[in-house]
Amino acid sequence: MTVPTSAPPSAPEPLWRPSAQRASAARLTRFHAWAAERHGAPAPVEGDAAASYAALHGWSVRDLEAFWRAVAEWFDVRFATPYGAVLGARTMPGAEWFPGATLNYAEHALRTGEDPARADEPALLAVDERHEPEPISWAELRRRVGSLAAALRELGVRPGDRVSGYLPNIPEAVVALLATAAVGAVWTSCAPDFGARSVLDRVHQVEPVVLFAVDGYRYGGKVHERAATVAELREGLPTLRATVHIPLLGSAAPEGALEWAALTGSDVEPEFERVPFDHPLWVLYSSGTTGLPKALVQSQGGILLEHLKQIGLHCDLGPGDRLFWYTSTGWMMWNFLVSALLTGTTAVLYDGSPGHPDTGAQWRVAERTRATLFGTSAAYVMACAKADVHPRRDLDLSATRCVATTGSPLPPDGFRWLHDEVGDDLWIASVSGGTDVCSCFAGAVPTLPVWTGELQAPGLGTDLRAFGPDGTPLVDEVGELVVTAPMPSMPISFWNDPGGRRYHDSYFDMFPGVWRHGDWTTLTSRGTVVIHGRSDSTLNRQGVRMGSADIYEAVERLPEIRESLVIGVEEPDGGYWMPLFVTLADGAALDDELRARIRAAIRSALSPRHVPDEIIEIPGVPHTLTGKRLEVPVKRLLQGAALTSAVNPGSVDDPRLLGFFEKLAAERATVSGGDYSR
Repeated sequence: MTVPTSAPPSAPEPLWRPSAQRASAARLTRFHAWAAERHGAPAPVEGDAAASYAALHGWSVRDLEAFWRAVAEWFDVRFATPYGAVLGARTMPGAEWFPGATLNYAEHALRTGEDPARADEPALLAVDERHEPEPISWAELRRRVGSLAAALRELGVRPGDRVSGYLPNIPEAVVALLATAAVGAVWTSCAPDFGARSVLDRVHQVEPVVLFAVDGYRYGGKVHERAATVAELREGLPTLRATVHIPLLGSAAPEGALEWAALTGSDVEPEFERVPFDHPLWVLYSSGTTGLPKALVQSQGGILLEHLKQIGLHCDLGPGDRLFWYTSTGWMMWNFLVSALLTGTTAVLYDGSPGHPDTGAQWRVAERTRATLFGTSAAYVMACAKADVHPRRDLDLSATRCVATTGSPLPPDGFRWLHDEVGDDLWIASVSGGTDVCSCFAGAVPTLPVWTGELQAPGLGTDLRAFGPDGTPLVDEVGELVVTAPMPSMPISFWNDPGGRRYHDSYFDMFPGVWRHGDWTTLTSRGTVVIHGRSDSTLNRQGVRMGSADIYEAVERLPEIRESLVIGVEEPDGGYWMPLFVTLADGAALDDELRARIRAAIRSALSPRHVPDEIIEIPGVPHTLTGKRLEVPVKRLLQGAALTSAVNPGSVDDPRLLGFFEKLAAERATVSGGDYSR
């Protein structure tokens, strides 16, 4: 079996290098020297950042016990009872981390507020579409969490109970999560733009006892009421003991609901239930495009250590810094954003449209909040490039040291735009990970250069490899992205998965004992990483497998193309049909001239084999609720599968778009006389 085309050769020089002063001041640099002195890590390589990081990374995956012990000590993790070993069982799945230890995630998230010198500094900066930051101090955050945790206990919430949120990215959501964790209960949330069916598909699985819900939200300059949806949720969740009303729009609480203000008004110091290291912290959900979403259970201790490492070392954030990541409570990046608190970093919460009142909105939030690290999507960066946005010219972004992107691979043009239009001394961190681990497999390293189109390196403690079909590790060749050693934030289980069969089949079926994530990746000989797209939606023409991300990069450089979707369809007669669907920018028309330029762009950037069989205009590209293109479900529709079996409409941002592909499949089957109902 062959694999997708390799990454195109990079420029002979990196796009950016950290200055010697910046690299030496990085927390990662200090951690490396300390770990070498105290825990047996190899000494830093003087004057060679790449060799130094490679040595540290190699040690971090060879000696997991020493590395994660060092992380726990470096960040002063408070174990209420000590651990007997760092890693008991090392198997995947089933790794046992820090057996015997007890701790509490919320205690660590709030401990900055114990310091009188920092108690009045902002823990949170809340921003809505008015772009006026409103601070909540560490002391006030502790008080609200303490009050709500006490109220939850009075409601009978106990360790292991589930607490759910139907909330936007507002301070109340952070308070509810931390209060839930403080009592040892298990948090789960959905954003209020999810419909009732989508929420119930997720939350009903875990049988919550409390629901926190808003009456509505504001988005794109409009008010969206949610009272009727909340009523549906209450009706559809028979395990609820209480619903807590958060009047974001100012409405009165529905009958039988509790008022948020009444539960958070007491002056109470938080009490923390110390739970076992692998005690559930929260439940996240897969996209659920072809069935009920998988309910991923992650642990208090595993998330604590992984996020301390990722935010404190890889993102280089700590006291005095501010993390702004555009996200919603229905995406794992919101949970990651809340974890900024673990390192004493201020979390910037933006509740609003990413493009209101215009495309440059997120940059203005970064400016107004003095964000140290601004995280967004690759799609937003490319939209800014097409909309002629000029952040460096128009705004003061001097506080922003790093712009990070995720959600999809950042194309080389996106790297160059950020470098030219935001700052030539800007650290650009394209990162890749997943909801499955609530973290990154590869991405930001503050001491390394940035090469156009590439992620800087695999993360510490992440034994990232590219495997060929026979399990052979590959370098400078495209393979399956795998992780060959356990990570603390890997799910401890899926909810309602007796025997762990669904968990096993999701990650460990192809390579036993090795986590297969479902992406195509290249690990380069200089230590960088390239992501090519999902391997489960790979294009396969004449035996050559190709990543869809490569085609999107070439096509979406054209100003007329807003977004695209490429699908490879195996046909019943043995044929192979590869259409490219495009949505057009305002005023553009898909005529023969534009079709010719699209084909020429693909042929030039990739190869003639990548050129699609047809180019078809569509009204919009369907996405999951977290913004990923719906490649596999669309492929199933084009193969003739019924809509109900091909995709769960509740997992789609605009289910109406699916009808186009269902109709197209029927038309093709009629014309060819073929049977696509496979």
